[in-house]
Amino acid sequence: MQDYNKILLNIKKENYSPFYLLSGKENYFIDSISSIIVNKIVQESSKEFDFTKFYGQDTSASEIIESARRFPMLSKYNLIIVNEAQNMRISEYDYLAKYVSQPSEHSIIIFCYKNKEFDKRKKLYKNVKIHGEIGNFRSINDNQLLNWIRDRANNIRLEISPIATELLVSNIGNNLSRLDSELKKLKIIISEGEIVNDEHIEKYIGISKNFNVFELQSAIGLGYFSKAFQIAKFLGSNLRENPIVLILGSLHTYFQKLILLKTVGNDLSRVGINPYFMDEYKRVSERFSIIQISQALEYIMKADLKSKGVGGYNKKNETVLEELVLKLFSIKN
Repeated sequence: MQDYNKILLNIKKENYSPFYLLSGKENYFIDSISSIIVNKIVQESSKEFDFTKFYGQDTSASEIIESARRFPMLSKYNLIIVNEAQNMRISEYDYLAKYVSQPSEHSIIIFCYKNKEFDKRKKLYKNVKIHGEIGNFRSINDNQLLNWIRDRANNIRLEISPIATELLVSNIGNNLSRLDSELKKLKIIISEGEIVNDEHIEKYIGISKNFNVFELQSAIGLGYFSKAFQIAKFLGSNLRENPIVLILGSLHTYFQKLILLKTVGNDLSRVGINPYFMDEYKRVSERFSIIQISQALEYIMKADLKSKGVGGYNKKNETVLEELVLKLFSIKN
């Protein structure tokens, strides 16, 4: 996030770098920076002449450099984007490193290296650190998601309720690209001045306000067995829309927050709990000891292994989910 905010601040001031090396597992930030620079620099009238896209698997460093050495015809900058740069031959990086040491002041290259972090030992990385701008983007932690959604909603002037935010987090997880897409969709649909609530989430995004991961974890935490099992059966019968990996991930995060609440107290920045739901979390934390929470986390991890067929397990995922709920309600000191 720090690299992202720093780069955006420089872009806002129009302090462009000749070479952006953007890498990491969180592709949202890479796509966002690329899109923002394109929107600020490329105009429709100059797009055909001063804007070039390459794809790592199908290009070479010499082609990229040749394009970068050209003077722009209609724009101030000649913009070049290298998509899927992680698929380029590694031997090409040194040629680009040489270019970066003496880059064209009339060109901007955005090097999009996705799904992993670029090797800091490479000469290209070292040269970009001196002459360009580097962004390393990791997936954000679950306890940062609430703030991210709030900030992103504020940026597009969308007001969203705590319950609607929790529904997005618990059912979509930290897929920032999808979260961003859903927020943009809501911005278009929701009337000016209207607050996005759980009914909007159900109607326009398809997350049921009664049968979802958020309600499942709440029912488990508060001890409502019938409700929890009913929700588990519903989710288990609709695993295409509710992937079990997200369900188990959400439950794991839920119990982790309970441990943090019991150990670090009410420090919301460390616990990652929306203040709106703090009273409920406190009630749940009083029901469980740390030993019980640890047992719950162990059951969830075993369910994850079963869902992946690890260790000789071979069960249907809906059965795995129902069995997990039964086990979570059987926990004793």
